[in-house]
Amino acid sequence: MVVIRLARGGAKKRPFYNIVAADSRNRRDGRFIERVGFYSPLASGAAQSLSIDNERLAYWERNGARLSPTVARLVKQNAKAGQQAAA
Repeated sequence: MVVIRLARGGAKKRPFYNIVAADSRNRRDGRFIERVGFYSPLASGAAQSLSIDNERLAYWERNGARLSPTVARLVKQNAKAGQQAAA
């Protein structure tokens, strides 16, 4: 089964996560099918902390991919931020 989840990168004590579509049997930071976005919890200033390609995310969900709980929370957070920016 395909899962949309976080793959950790970055240096020690400086996390950076790629939001990826991956087979659930593969390791967390192992092989993935497609990179859908990124999340940088330590981003400061003008740096972008969250970016998600909503079109590709919708494609994977239509094709049966499940979101991990953390990615579901980030997607909801991104949607809320988008609504506030539009208002």
